[in-house]
Amino acid sequence: MFDFHNDTVFQGYISTKQSLSQPWQKLLFDKCVALLLLVPLMVFAAVLVVLNPFVNAGPLIFVQRRMGQDCLPFDVIKFRTMRPAPVVRGAFDPLDVDRVTRLGRLLRKTRVDELPQIINVLRGEMSLIGPRPDCYDHARVYLRDIPGYAARHRVLPGISGYAQTELGYIDSIGAVHRKVAADLYYIANASFRFDMRIAWRTLIVVLARRGA
Repeated sequence: MFDFHNDTVFQGYISTKQSLSQPWQKLLFDKCVALLLLVPLMVFAAVLVVLNPFVNAGPLIFVQRRMGQDCLPFDVIKFRTMRPAPVVRGAFDPLDVDRVTRLGRLLRKTRVDELPQIINVLRGEMSLIGPRPDCYDHARVYLRDIPGYAARHRVLPGISGYAQTELGYIDSIGAVHRKVAADLYYIANASFRFDMRIAWRTLIVVLARRGA
C-alpha cells in the first residue's frame, strides 16, 4: 500500500479546497459501464423481489442521505441488508452486525447491495470509483473532528474507492483518519490507470466474497 503521509503530492493537496470537475474520459466510462450494469441490476432486483419476503422481510430498497461532492447531501440507493435500528447509530460506532439479515450477509459479501448505486452514477451524483460517501449526519461530525475530511469531497463520491480496497470496513475514529488519508492520496494521484487498478482490486474482493 502507498505511504500516504510521505507523499509530497498528497501533502501539497491537503490544503486545497476548490472542487474538481470530472475528466470527460472518466465521465464517459462511468456512464457506459453504468448503462451496461442496468441489465444485471434488473435481474438481481427481480430475484430479490421473490426472495425478500422470506429471508429479508421489509422493503427491498434502502435509501440513505449521504454527503457528496462539495459536501452537499444526496440520497444513495442500495438493496437493504439490515433490520431497522432501534436507535440512531453514532458516527464512530461499529457496525451492528446483529441487524444484518441472512440475505443481507450474502449481498454484502458479494457487494450486490451496492449495485443500485449505478442509478446514482447515471444521475451524476456518484462515480464508479472515488471516495465512498458517508452518512450525512456522520459526515457532519467528521467535518468537525477529522482534519482534511472536507477536502475529500472535491470530487464525486464512488461506489468503490481506494480506501475500501486497501483498508476495508471503517469502524473507528482511527480508521476514519486512515480513510481520509487514502482518499486524499487517490485524489492527488487520480488517473484512469489508477481507477482501473481500483476496479480490478474491487473485482477481486467481490469474487473472493470479502465484502463487509
